[in-house]
Amino acid sequence: MVFKQRKVVGIMGSGQEPWQEFSIPLAQWIARQNYHLLTGGGSGVMAAAAAAFCQVEGRSGICIGIIPTELNEQEHYIPLNGYPNPWVELSITTPLTRFNRHNPNQIVRNHICILTSDVIIALPGADGTKNEVNLALNFGKPIILFGSENAMNNFPETIVKTTSLELVKSFVLNHG
Repeated sequence: MVFKQRKVVGIMGSGQEPWQEFSIPLAQWIARQNYHLLTGGGSGVMAAAAAAFCQVEGRSGICIGIIPTELNEQEHYIPLNGYPNPWVELSITTPLTRFNRHNPNQIVRNHICILTSDVIIALPGADGTKNEVNLALNFGKPIILFGSENAMNNFPETIVKTTSLELVKSFVLNHG
């Protein structure tokens, strides 16, 4: 049997706002390319992208979620409330937290999201997304910002920012 590695495309973004005008067509395209989709497994962009990806008939890639946890009273790691979203097909539960605003250098599940992805598309988001963008830069991962211009103002100027799905598709096809 010959095993062919599929590209893992990471979509990072807001855990609150789904940015459906960007996340849905992007995730549907990723599914049609038979890539795997990786998100943080939560709500917002992550849920919108996962749902759109999973609704594409005939896809052969899977929807992967990197799940943050907390310790319960029995000292077992359990997913944080709201994780994983219902569309995650492969849930990777980590003992790592989402993001530590007080110590942005702490190893968190964002490291796994970035290091597992072959190429990263960041949609608008807050501190966690900014952390993922910076990790992608630090680890030399191909990354592009996809979203409205005013929502991407606080991200590094060195990264390509676009509202064009066609440019994002070209970027993904040429990287990873």
